[in-house]
Amino acid sequence: MHARRSLAATATAALLLTTAAAGTAAASPAPDSPAPASAEAPGRYLVAGPDTAEERTEIAATGAAVDEVNEDSVVVTAAPGQADAVAGLGHEVTPLPGPGQDGPGALDFPPSDSDYHDYAELTDVVDKTVADHPDIAAKVSVGSSHEGRDLMAVKITSDVATDHDRPEVLFTHSQHAREHLTVEMAVYLLGMLTDDYGTDPRVTEMVDTREIWILPNLNPDGAEHDISDGSYKSWRKNRQPNQGSWSVGTDLNRNWDYNWGCCGGSSSSPSSQTYRGASPESAPEVRQVADFVRSRVVGGEQQITAAIDFHTYGELILWPYGYTYDETGPGMSRDEYDTHAELGRLMAGSNGYTPQQSSDLYITDGTINDWLWGEQRIFNYTFEMYPSSHWGGGFYPGDEIIPRETSRNREAVLDLLGYADCPYRVIDKEDEYC
Repeated sequence: MHARRSLAATATAALLLTTAAAGTAAASPAPDSPAPASAEAPGRYLVAGPDTAEERTEIAATGAAVDEVNEDSVVVTAAPGQADAVAGLGHEVTPLPGPGQDGPGALDFPPSDSDYHDYAELTDVVDKTVADHPDIAAKVSVGSSHEGRDLMAVKITSDVATDHDRPEVLFTHSQHAREHLTVEMAVYLLGMLTDDYGTDPRVTEMVDTREIWILPNLNPDGAEHDISDGSYKSWRKNRQPNQGSWSVGTDLNRNWDYNWGCCGGSSSSPSSQTYRGASPESAPEVRQVADFVRSRVVGGEQQITAAIDFHTYGELILWPYGYTYDETGPGMSRDEYDTHAELGRLMAGSNGYTPQQSSDLYITDGTINDWLWGEQRIFNYTFEMYPSSHWGGGFYPGDEIIPRETSRNREAVLDLLGYADCPYRVIDKEDEYC
């Protein structure tokens, strides 16, 4: 998830290599060298006790990633040392079982979860969608991942070859590698917005009056790594090496260039699941998606007016800001906050998620949620999809829930599209702002 239910799993403890020369400067490990045997692999833990956003923020400050927030407990992914630090805050920490596997040697999802789409299968879906609907769907590349995989985008609108003066809406998926259900959400949206065009009046109206951008996987390297040997790794970050450290990866959703690293809502340690990277947009995936969003500024005006970033899990709808507990303040007026909140509540009315400000969970910084609003003035939301808790499958619910849990967001997505021409209409202030 973005701030709460998503985290990276496997990150090894940081180990600095030093040269034997005078001055002992830190050096990067050889790219193909294995991690040292002493490296501590992270695990998942139930932490009993914390019941306020401030307490949850203290837990996140240890470098643990908060996956799930309950009334008086959280679930975290943490290295053993980080789990000890959480216990040192006075909370009861209990290890949880790890994700399952169907056996060694597999190079894909376990057979029991074969309905999930890996990167090659997702590419086939995108290519077929575009081939079957050439008048309303077009494939665009916004860049490539650290390992060279295409960061695909699909533009959906009538007369798709034309750059219309229409409100644009952005849907992003899979910033965090282990959140595979979000890719299925993208697959569902691709089908809904193309196959239902011409037969469903509401879908048809939205495709005729909006330009819709679907980026189905922002972290393909991490997602492929998470399923690479038939055993889910609970991997969160991308696969970019970190200079001077055995720990691999940056948390993409702490790497955005708005209040990056400002407020204790991310970690400076490469071994942390919430490592924010060496600098804002240091992750190539973040930099190139941000460049794409910036490219939609035409004549000084951002054409994208609304967005959803899909994550798992928790069944939540979150809106900015995450970096502060305040509802209003720098960059957020009362009407802007009320518009976010009212539209969030409207969407929650159809999918049954809990609507709230992001920082009601705990403080985060450098997130796409805050960047889209703070830098680009795009009304936007994080959707934390099914399940509501670790006990419902956590990051790895069985593939049988895919149709139910993706279609569950149909009305919410159509609501966002419907208000994209003037989000302030949801608080009856279109005459003032639109």
